[in-house]
Amino acid sequence: MPVTLDDLRRHAVARSLFTAPSLPKALARFGFVQADPIRAPARAQDLTLRHRVPGYCAGDLEARYAKLPIEEDFFVNYGFLPRELAALMHPRTAHTVWPKARRAQAEAVLAFIRERGVVHPKEVDAAFDHGRSKNWFGGNSRASTQLLDGMHYRGLVRTAAREGGVRLYAAREPHAAPADIDSALDRLADVAVNLYAPLPAKSLSMLLRRIRYGVPQATPRMNALVARTQARLPSATVDGQRWYWPAGENPASRRHGAVDDDDTLRLLAPFDPIVWDRQRFEALWGWAYRFEAYTPAPKRQRGYYALPLLWRGRVIGWANASAAEGRLVVEPGFVAGRAPRDAAFKPALRDEVDRLAQFLGSAPRSP
Repeated sequence: MPVTLDDLRRHAVARSLFTAPSLPKALARFGFVQADPIRAPARAQDLTLRHRVPGYCAGDLEARYAKLPIEEDFFVNYGFLPRELAALMHPRTAHTVWPKARRAQAEAVLAFIRERGVVHPKEVDAAFDHGRSKNWFGGNSRASTQLLDGMHYRGLVRTAAREGGVRLYAAREPHAAPADIDSALDRLADVAVNLYAPLPAKSLSMLLRRIRYGVPQATPRMNALVARTQARLPSATVDGQRWYWPAGENPASRRHGAVDDDDTLRLLAPFDPIVWDRQRFEALWGWAYRFEAYTPAPKRQRGYYALPLLWRGRVIGWANASAAEGRLVVEPGFVAGRAPRDAAFKPALRDEVDRLAQFLGSAPRSP
């Protein structure tokens, strides 16, 4: 039977909303979890994992990070991925070549870190007089912080742990590049596709080209990677667009139909795999969602950190959640202008607010 847009919508939800027996299992199945520092009401990585790991609480990933076989690193975005996948992107050659003086600073800091094992950026500030410099968004920050960021990206150091949200650094042990770079890129492409499929052709091409952020030295190979990946993935033309998904999956499977009867309401992170690709979002749910945290307040349509609202296989609105002084307040909005009239909706919303409050450790709750 031909694949329909409804099939793709159900497939997108069903394949992503798995239940993992543990945090390590969830991380392995995802392959990559995007990170974001904003807490509104929690960081994106925590908001994403709470829907897949029973009993997950805000901060669990940060608290357990040092004991998990994962790395904080750049991939298609910045986030968390298994150590063996991160290794495929190193040694990394940044597009920006450091001048001699900058390289000398990095070498001195790396020697300092090797001597101490794990360091806080404040320790680097105290030991080196790097001063302050302009950051990427126009403000001023410690030059040591920017140097450590650059060293992290170049693979000289790794995130060993976090303390109050601040990265603690350790030296990254160097290793040889993958013997077959194209095979390594294909493996990384599989991770990206598995995370965000099904994907329209334009989104697939965009996603695969973003792998250059994690593997900048392979940027000239991106066109070939896109062509190779498109050639080996199953696909179909639906409503004039070509869509792709992983081999062995069937978007038209009848078992995906269960998502339309699911009365569990979910407030998703803005970067949750279900809603990450904005082009796919509009194709599947018929309206435009935008992340507006960096939009001036008077121009926001949904809110500072609007969480897409998924119910019965459809994203029908959004909600803004705030937690202060032990109280969680959730303010929903709806594309149709009002909440669904179905009697099951209000109890489902209350249940989700209760789950969110438990995840945050907040009480009482107010939908």
